[in-house]
Amino acid sequence: MASPKSAKKNQIAAKGQELYDRKLRNKLEPEYRGQIVAIEIDSEDYFLGASFVEAVKKAKKKYPDKLFYFVKVGFPAVNIHR
Repeated sequence: MASPKSAKKNQIAAKGQELYDRKLRNKLEPEYRGQIVAIEIDSEDYFLGASFVEAVKKAKKKYPDKLFYFVKVGFPAVNIHR
């Protein structure tokens, strides 16, 4: 049985990937391939950076207590960070 923390991460990953596929993939991939996007799933807001550190700094500045879903634009990568 998954722990509540694990279940929350799975929920964030599912929602984050769904948002990326539905709203961001076609918008970001032509111009931002290889950059990192941090997605805040409740607001559906997103932050781009040349690196993970840059994207997380931008995201945490606006949403300091939220979890984020990260994607390398144009690549099949998944990550969640608090």
